[in-house]
Amino acid sequence: MGYGHDRACRLLLSFTNQLNLQMSTIPLILNGSARHDGNMSKVTRQLMAHSGGEEVVLLDLQLEHYTYGTSPSDDFLPLIQRFLQHHDTLVLATPVYWYAMSGRMKVFFDRLTDLLTAEKTIGRQLRGKNMAVVTTSAGGNLGDDFWIPFQASADYLGMHYLGGWHTTDDSSMAETVERMAANL
Repeated sequence: MGYGHDRACRLLLSFTNQLNLQMSTIPLILNGSARHDGNMSKVTRQLMAHSGGEEVVLLDLQLEHYTYGTSPSDDFLPLIQRFLQHHDTLVLATPVYWYAMSGRMKVFFDRLTDLLTAEKTIGRQLRGKNMAVVTTSAGGNLGDDFWIPFQASADYLGMHYLGGWHTTDDSSMAETVERMAANL
């Protein structure tokens, strides 16, 4: 096992320790994969089993693109209201496609960051909530810049950024989740 695997395990341990300290309810895990049966679904199933989290698959929702100051009539606001009423931690679970979050996650993410202008009352309720990120891809090195949109957006929304972790394949996924489970 190389440096990348060890670093991923350390990041995951840090993430789960922070999640454990700051979470008062079960996390809402948003799966941004384009497939129901891909590696991200394996990660979210394991994360739910160990955290008691609830999963929402973005592929199953109707989410319109950001539209400059208006709120489309789709599944976005009911999803946000569900999060605000029942959860303290939002886990954004996305495969990495071409060095970025998935397209579905990007649509959700754009709508999320627009809440402070289009739906200020709802957007302000995100303050003090937690955000974490879980990714998977074929490659192991995302680089520090990958996490900037998540960190900066959490800060913009007044959310606590708990960090992120990354896994690359079934063997590292199982080991990473086992290490995480020991800290939950």
